[in-house]
Amino acid sequence: MGLIGCANPGVKNKPDEGPSPPLTPAEELRTFQLEPGLKIQLVASEPMVQDPVVITFDPDGRLWTVEMRGFMPTIDGAGEQEPIGRISVLEDTNLDGIMDKSTIYLDSLVMPRALALVPGGALIAENGALWLTQDQNQDLKADSKTLLDSVYAGSPLPEHSGNGLWRDPDNWYYNAKSRFRYRLLNGKWERDSTEFRGQWGISHDDKGRLYYNYNWSQLHADLVPPNYLNRNKNHKPTTGIDHGLTVDRRIYPIRPNPAVNRGYIPGTLDKEGKLLEFTAACSPLVYRGNALPPEFYSNVFVCEPSGNLIKRNVVEENGLLLTANDPHPGKEFLASTDERFRPVYLANSPDGALYVADMYRGLVQHGAYITPYLREQTLMRKLVQPVHRGRIWRIVPENWKPGKLPKLANQSAAELIPYLSHGNGWYRDVAHRLLVERNDLSVVPALENLATNGTNPQGRFHALWTLEGLKMGKPEVLLPLVSDQNPLVSTTAVRLLEPLAKADINVQAQFEQKLLQVITEAPPEQVLQIALSAPALKPEVAHSLLTTISHKYAESALMRDAVLSSLSNQEFDFLKNLWQAPNWQTASPAKEIFLEMLATAIIRKRELAELTSLVALLDKQDQAFSWRHKAVITGLSMGGGKAIVAPIKLTIAPAILQKAQGKIEPSRLDAFSALFQWPGHSAAANINTAIKKNVLNEEQQQLFALGRQHYLTTCAGCHGTDGAGMNRFAPPLAGSDWVLGDEKRLALIVLHGMEGPVEVAGKVYDKPEILPVMPAHSTMDDAAITTILTYIRNEWGNNAGPIGKRTVSSTRLTSQGRVVPWKAEELKKYVLETKAPEAK
Repeated sequence: MGLIGCANPGVKNKPDEGPSPPLTPAEELRTFQLEPGLKIQLVASEPMVQDPVVITFDPDGRLWTVEMRGFMPTIDGAGEQEPIGRISVLEDTNLDGIMDKSTIYLDSLVMPRALALVPGGALIAENGALWLTQDQNQDLKADSKTLLDSVYAGSPLPEHSGNGLWRDPDNWYYNAKSRFRYRLLNGKWERDSTEFRGQWGISHDDKGRLYYNYNWSQLHADLVPPNYLNRNKNHKPTTGIDHGLTVDRRIYPIRPNPAVNRGYIPGTLDKEGKLLEFTAACSPLVYRGNALPPEFYSNVFVCEPSGNLIKRNVVEENGLLLTANDPHPGKEFLASTDERFRPVYLANSPDGALYVADMYRGLVQHGAYITPYLREQTLMRKLVQPVHRGRIWRIVPENWKPGKLPKLANQSAAELIPYLSHGNGWYRDVAHRLLVERNDLSVVPALENLATNGTNPQGRFHALWTLEGLKMGKPEVLLPLVSDQNPLVSTTAVRLLEPLAKADINVQAQFEQKLLQVITEAPPEQVLQIALSAPALKPEVAHSLLTTISHKYAESALMRDAVLSSLSNQEFDFLKNLWQAPNWQTASPAKEIFLEMLATAIIRKRELAELTSLVALLDKQDQAFSWRHKAVITGLSMGGGKAIVAPIKLTIAPAILQKAQGKIEPSRLDAFSALFQWPGHSAAANINTAIKKNVLNEEQQQLFALGRQHYLTTCAGCHGTDGAGMNRFAPPLAGSDWVLGDEKRLALIVLHGMEGPVEVAGKVYDKPEILPVMPAHSTMDDAAITTILTYIRNEWGNNAGPIGKRTVSSTRLTSQGRVVPWKAEELKKYVLETKAPEAK
């Protein structure tokens, strides 16, 4: 599951191995290498469970499994649409830690792929659709199946279809490879749009942040709650959602992996035939259990079925950002010498252990993407059969023993409340869900008491969101919590007060007063939420708070995006405030970036009165040309786009054009003047010279403009907003042959980074004049990198023209296995030696 597809044929570059025969569960158990102090135990195996792709526990500790029995029964996938998939419920009736009873909840399914337990039954994704199934007589067998969403999956291909159905503390169910989320409201299921996330598997941490990944990039997360940053249609955010936590792609298998889809590409396998980096990263799980030692808590585990292993990541919070690292480079958390060990899903559990769904098969690549190389390897090494096997494993400390666990299904609502503060996150999540689903309002006072007076921050957090799920959030409870000492509680209170403030002007006034009181001393995470929640306030109060935030946190790209997301159709009014603000008279690169983004949003809105007033603001006679004028002109010209086709009419020529002569490059001024029309000046006459003098077509111009936004967020901090480089950070990009030359070489630099001395325009740059290493940006997707390269190759007098649509993707593919930054001479040599053709 989750493998990237590639249709490139190739030639073998590693010696073949012989057949890799299937092992019994007992034999497979002896193949595992696990971190010291831990042990792995078999929980279930075939025939009880077959082809498991999802596992989850119900409130009574029974293990539900999604069995994709139709997946690739032959090398060509023949029979894949046969209705042989099923959902099974496994039970350990004698409490010895091994499942001994299986009940088929629902069978005759076509490629089932997602499961969520809900009142009276389960949501199930199969055959491309989302279904509500109900067990009406509580015999663990579905009695009804009702269609909820016929387009849930989005794609018929299993590697690129929606999955997950992951319940977040905000009471919504989120999905990977999807733009949909779902929730149960007033007895009815509703669908909402949300940001696109990941590929296979999704999880959340103790703060409700969503984690996901892509087969080429092992760990991503959202730094802000869903559906905030994309509210402003005039601004396209480049941070906050889909944040890559680590550029570490290296994996350490303990067996050769010749049967991988891209094994023919040099650099995919090492000299021993072992896979060098992730190609099938999937199912990231934030471990929130209490069985493993404390240092494992909040670690994120990632499956790599192609490498027969699971990687452990330690996640750290650095201000508003998250980063992750492998605590033991060179040795994985779990690895196997059995080629058929295919971990595809992980789960937290009521016993606190980490559970692993092992699809146990030789072939995990879907037929739509099998290369000739992989086909040959798979057939030659007899990896297609057998199918319909599968194992579920449990990872625990060496001295761990199974025991009797509480069952939550029949506990009263009052009895569930203490579980909101349980040390095992599984209990917190399940108790939270059950309380919301039961809708028993008698527990509201107890929940309010826990939220207000509880000693466990997690218990208070879940109590607040349980009250939200019950639609019983009250301002008298939430308002005092805005100034709570615990950042998780105070931040949650701000978020939950939003709808209440929008609905009641008195609550709004109290909310505004509270925020004005706390803003100067609030922790960064609460400030971020205040920036996101500002639209719930009166504009004048919102702008006051956002002005304070944009000044104090001007260096934070995430905070800039948060502020701009809250200024939909108010960008010009906010810019006018900043223009007069004392703190915004002095230049800084971060302020320049923010003003430019504001101006870009204003021109995208394209409101005639605002643009006329903005030109008048720039034209004020008592002001000399400044960094602020440059930032606004740059933003307007970059975001103009369609405005050139229908220019804004002015009565006289903008005076700022004369002031800007010699201070802004001519092409930028051409683009700016092409936005307007006045007596004696036809914008049409400037169109051919504007926006790169027609080097880029309309589609490429859009990439160019978007590339500027990504560049400001990702690159300008070192290379400068003008591409001239910055002392002690990075060399110039303007006029650099590294930028203007071979586009694949440039893509390699961005993907993998660069270190050591580098010559630009005849000058050698080295530390301490520049940083010793330019970091890799491999967590960025191909589209984002393409926009950046399009931009820097055609800005600041650079005129290299468009970059190929597939340059970045093909370069990422052919350089697979590169896990360290390039040195200049090494990179030049590599490009000369490879000159690989683009992927088709």
